[in-house]
Amino acid sequence: MVDHSDRSRSRSVRSLSGRRPRSVARQVFVLQAVVIVLLVAGAVIALVLQSFHDAEIEAERRSVAAAESFAHSPGIVDVLKSPDPSKVLQPLTEEARKLAGVDFIVVTDTHGIRYTHPRPELIGKKFVGNIKPSLEGEVHVEDVQGPLGHEVQAIVPVTAPDHSVVGLVSAGLRVKNVANTVSRQLVVIFASGAAALALATGGAALVAKRLRRQTHGLDPAQMTRMYEHHDAVLHSVREGVLIVGRDGRLLLANDEAERLLDLPPDAQGRRVEELESLDPATAELLVSGRVATDEVYLAGDRMLVVNQRRTDHNGGSLGTVATLRDSTQLLALSGKVDAANERLRLLYDAGLGIGTTLDVARTAEELAEMSVPRFADFVTVDLANAVLLGEEPTGTAADMCRVAVSGIRNDHPLYPRGELITFLPSTPQARGFATGRSVVVPDLASAPGWRAQDPERTDDVIAYGIHSLLTTPLQARGVVLGMANFWRSREAGKFDEEDRSLAEELVARAAVSIDNARRYAREHALAVMLQRSLLPRALPEQNALDVAHRYLPAQSGVSGDWFDVIPLSGNRVALVVGDVVGHGLHAAATMGRLRTAVHNFSTLDLPPDELLGHLDDLVDRIDREEGTTDVGVGVVGATCLYAIYDPVSRHCTMARAGHHLPALVQPDGRVEFPDLPAGPPLGLGGMPFKTAELDLAVGAQLVLYTDGLIEDRTRDIDVGMELLRQALAHVGRSPEQHCGAVLDALLPAQAQDDVALLIARTRALSPDQIAEWDVPLDPAAVAGIRAAVAERLDEWDLSELAFTTELILSELITNAIRHASAPIRVRLLRDRNLICEVSDGSSTSPHLRYAATTDEGGRGLFLVSQIAEHWGTRYTPEGKVIWAQQPLPGAPDSP
Repeated sequence: MVDHSDRSRSRSVRSLSGRRPRSVARQVFVLQAVVIVLLVAGAVIALVLQSFHDAEIEAERRSVAAAESFAHSPGIVDVLKSPDPSKVLQPLTEEARKLAGVDFIVVTDTHGIRYTHPRPELIGKKFVGNIKPSLEGEVHVEDVQGPLGHEVQAIVPVTAPDHSVVGLVSAGLRVKNVANTVSRQLVVIFASGAAALALATGGAALVAKRLRRQTHGLDPAQMTRMYEHHDAVLHSVREGVLIVGRDGRLLLANDEAERLLDLPPDAQGRRVEELESLDPATAELLVSGRVATDEVYLAGDRMLVVNQRRTDHNGGSLGTVATLRDSTQLLALSGKVDAANERLRLLYDAGLGIGTTLDVARTAEELAEMSVPRFADFVTVDLANAVLLGEEPTGTAADMCRVAVSGIRNDHPLYPRGELITFLPSTPQARGFATGRSVVVPDLASAPGWRAQDPERTDDVIAYGIHSLLTTPLQARGVVLGMANFWRSREAGKFDEEDRSLAEELVARAAVSIDNARRYAREHALAVMLQRSLLPRALPEQNALDVAHRYLPAQSGVSGDWFDVIPLSGNRVALVVGDVVGHGLHAAATMGRLRTAVHNFSTLDLPPDELLGHLDDLVDRIDREEGTTDVGVGVVGATCLYAIYDPVSRHCTMARAGHHLPALVQPDGRVEFPDLPAGPPLGLGGMPFKTAELDLAVGAQLVLYTDGLIEDRTRDIDVGMELLRQALAHVGRSPEQHCGAVLDALLPAQAQDDVALLIARTRALSPDQIAEWDVPLDPAAVAGIRAAVAERLDEWDLSELAFTTELILSELITNAIRHASAPIRVRLLRDRNLICEVSDGSSTSPHLRYAATTDEGGRGLFLVSQIAEHWGTRYTPEGKVIWAQQPLPGAPDSP
């Protein structure tokens, strides 16, 4: 069959070479090309003539338009009648000439004498042209040989209101410029003609090609060259080509196909199923006639990529053509490339997925989770205990903790998470920790140093199927923090040197994140320690209030929230809650300064509004002082609420500086937010603070808090206030129970801001714990008061204090009678201490001084200070109160 095809092809070639006819396609193509050239040439000539005509018309139109525009411009008549028209018109005509795109605009008088010209030396000379028609009121266009050369100019009369001609305006272009315009148009015309000719020629070529295909109008030489080229390409290309007929016979196989498929010499013309060297799957594809794209088949030890298409799509006979490529080496290289790409993707994903938090254990877990199963079947991470505490490790593999375990299965026999491990020096982990280099153990079964760690457990590991280990130190800044252990089981191959480099790069990224988390944990712990040292460690003992409190630092760092319970004179108690805006050590340190200032101001027994005023001045001074330094950042914002509760009168006074309203829980469970006047935050100044006064029932609970309790990014502050109301609206709860309920209801799992919560339930002194007397302004009344006080002390079983109490009251009452004004009152309070108070209507403050030996007086307050445990003065709207406090017999010393 092949020989028959060759003979037919030879006869065809000899026939064509003998006649050598001129093809019909070529003749049609030449005829079309000639017609197209003639048509394009005629079109170009017509367009050139038309362009010349249009250019002349355009030149006349522009000249007339420019001359008329200038001749009819406002004020030109007056200028022509002026003594020196050229002075005004020359710059105007030059500007108008440039704007109009003409070569000249000339203004003349009625005698043709020029007032303007582009060449100033021609001003005052005779205008070249026929001005007679224009003097009669007509617009005249002409060609002249003027000063600028051959010109096309328009002459327009300038008429006065009485229609008389007072001057002429001429505008025009040189003929050379008109020709240049036409030349520029000719470029476009010829380019368009060439493009049309090319397009027409291309169309004719397409038609000729179609005719050539239909008529087979090829001469013998062309056919011979075509077959020669076909054979050269077919048998020299490094890709196998097979043509199979519709009956399943192999019509053509080039040299490469015969080599790849190991075909016999007589394979062409035989049915494909009869070729024993073909793989059955390959043979089935060749006779199926279906389309195949890059399908892989075996041919001995070769991997062939096969593509197959049908031959009848382009009008050929029914059959298929298949191409074959040897991809054995390509697939091997592709596998290596895929492995390299997978490793790069692993490193990229590790860069994004490891170190998302500043938590040491979580970062280790991310490393383990990222590596399974893409790099290892099981991953364990062991860190030195010092790292978990935020410190640097000592440099040995002792006292390590397993902080992360991840694997393809959960029933593995490896040490569990949380296990404390001391690695023996012979283990790969200890050697890697000491040297800072990775250790590869390809076969764990033959590693005695590793098996010595825990023989029983290591036997279980080997029996489980784990056979290979790669342990890599977690090293950052030259310090080894722990070890990452990668384990492979039967399903995966052994670790090699390429795996070592990948593990080291993977672990290096995790080590930096773990070290950052360790340093952050240490700094955060130090900051929290500092903050807690600045907060009250224990609440003072007092009987006026039952107090419970909570303080929760934010997850993001320390802040400036604080609270305080401060005992005051007269069994009163001050409650304080404050907040410094911001986070960090500066906020905590500022909080400590403000808390200390509140303690100092409270010792002066100032009312809440005055205390906040002093605190506001302090914050303003701090801002000014720190604003003058390079490192100072000042107090960027602070709020405070200060309340004083008196258990004798059940009276509460409070004031706030930019702080949220307190909540008041009545004994029946009703929750209110008292209308407390708002003051500006501390440090702003300029506005006074106002005090609110409340009468509290016994058992009522006052709730003070910072903004971290009710404010959250996910809800409005009104929602937070309502949640607080609902959490407090319960009868019979203690302050401690209320604290727990409020935090459970309002706080998320991880608070974004510090929270300080202070809940105080009120108590009151019973009437039998209080004694009061009015004192007349008479020194003789002192004796009666002393007797009444001694009698009351006997009733309270405090006779031991009678002498000192009488002495204290004698000095205080005598001073009030001598130096103060009415009304004078004496009050005794028996609670944790015995308190003696003498009030008067004067605001003069007594001063303690040391009397000389020759002084007759001045020793009263000195004696009081020596006898009493504490004494002091507080001011009231009516005057002042001088008080002295003594411990009860048998009671422990007051703090």
